[in-house]
Amino acid sequence: MSGGTYLGMPAFPKAAHEAVRDETLRGNLRHATHTIRAKRATAVAEVSDWAELREAGKQIKDHTLRHLDRYLVQLEESVTAAGGTVHWAADADEANRIVTGLVKATGESEVVKVKSMATQEIGLNEALEAEGIRAYETDLAELIVQLGEDRPSHILVPAIHRNRGEIRDIFAREMGAWGRPAPEGLTDTPAELADAARLHLREKFLRAKVGISGANFMVAETGTMVVVESEGNGRMCLTLPETLISVVGIEKTVPTWRDLEVFLQTLPRSSTAERMNPYTSTWTGTTDSGTADGPRDFHLVLIDNGRTDTLADEVGRQALRCIRCSACLNVCPVYERAGGHAYGSVYPGPIGAILSPQLRGTGSEIDASLPYASSLCGACYDVCPVAIDIPEVLVHLRERVVQGGPVTREGVRVLVKPAKGHAAERAAMRAARWAFGRPGVLRAGQRLASRTRRFHPRTLPGPGRAWSDTRSVPEVPAEPFRDWWQRTHGGKDTSK
Repeated sequence: MSGGTYLGMPAFPKAAHEAVRDETLRGNLRHATHTIRAKRATAVAEVSDWAELREAGKQIKDHTLRHLDRYLVQLEESVTAAGGTVHWAADADEANRIVTGLVKATGESEVVKVKSMATQEIGLNEALEAEGIRAYETDLAELIVQLGEDRPSHILVPAIHRNRGEIRDIFAREMGAWGRPAPEGLTDTPAELADAARLHLREKFLRAKVGISGANFMVAETGTMVVVESEGNGRMCLTLPETLISVVGIEKTVPTWRDLEVFLQTLPRSSTAERMNPYTSTWTGTTDSGTADGPRDFHLVLIDNGRTDTLADEVGRQALRCIRCSACLNVCPVYERAGGHAYGSVYPGPIGAILSPQLRGTGSEIDASLPYASSLCGACYDVCPVAIDIPEVLVHLRERVVQGGPVTREGVRVLVKPAKGHAAERAAMRAARWAFGRPGVLRAGQRLASRTRRFHPRTLPGPGRAWSDTRSVPEVPAEPFRDWWQRTHGGKDTSK
């Protein structure tokens, strides 16, 4: 299952409420995220110029996004000159039509895939299945998700919500229906699980004539696609099939080879906590010889699917810098407890909370709730290797949801009605603005609150009950800060 299976999921608060009750899930997430987080911190600490690399990555991405129209044209020219064919897809439906048409033109009924979040975003596997084409995921974690009829829950480790025992059971139960069955007596040791996956996938690699990939980066000056991975499955998908179809979001463009120098240092350390990733695969165009590695036919499908509208938002566009490292997920206290499925998107965690509502619009209940799926602690911004200020964008999107601002829906800029339940919030914010703009009123209100503190309820009435049902109402201090400062420091209260 993939992108399309998220449609119709409940809003984040409801999904998260159910997820936090799952003790096994919380245990799996806690162990995995804390392990990755600690290793990443060590790997980053080894680099003396990490802050400079981070700023360089931000500047490269911002420059590219400002001039994306020019670099995309250059990319198309470079890919075409190298023997490839470029296809432009405005939305998911168009991308799926293009890819299924290309596969059907080969006469094949199965494809192998290297991990691609863009294909999950558009629901490509479901579209292929509807046309009688079976897609085999070859990334180990994606294989686990596919065999378990599950959904990805993490950008880097899609099966992070599964433990080794669950994975063993999935392999033993499902592998036979998809190809080579799991070995008899399979245990849950990592080496045996990896061996079972390797044997299962080997026959598919050797048989497949069509491969489908994503790309971490696209180099405009040469038309080169770049995939970084840890298992070698990507290398197999990119070199063995005769036809290769790469499905990539337009924001993955970088101008030059030299720009890759920055990202090939920051991405591995931020994602897998490695100095460099085990496999960096690059391919440009096609190969002519029947004995050479690489595809004889190469197609690049460039996806917009809401990215152009996101680019038009001066605050929200920074989400398009994302290089999919997943560092923000591993430090997020909300993700650690709720898990990835609660976000209702192939992009979970903090980056998903700002990317999905921009790509899909905030017209649905799930997308309108995602900007609130955060405590605004800022840990995500601190670890982001391209300095995306996720808390800033979250607040910006919350304002959009409350005020009914412009969103994207099926490629059209529209206005959405304010979400239900926000009328009281807007009234409270207006009252607060009025009080904060009048220091004398604020001082009187603080003193009144302090003197009546013993009568304050433990839960809020009316619409405020939804807030206090899951939080403790803060206790009001015995005296306002201004009064305490004046009493202890002899300060002068200048409020009027």
